[in-house]
Amino acid sequence: MTLDEALSKPTVSVKDAGKVFFNLGRNAAYDAAKRGDFDTIRMGGKIVVPVAPIAARLGLRMAMNGRKDA
Repeated sequence: MTLDEALSKPTVSVKDAGKVFFNLGRNAAYDAAKRGDFDTIRMGGKIVVPVAPIAARLGLRMAMNGRKDA
């Protein structure tokens, strides 16, 4: 997944969030999520990461419908 792809989605997997935004491997991403280093949402047995808080924290703009916000 690329940064632009991640910024066009409301949520991404823990693995993708760790890799795309923080250059972390899978285990390090799950460890960071467990520590609360970035927000997660648990839906049943699945854990996802909302992109908006990470994007805001890093000063990135989210893309909607394939276009970056102005």
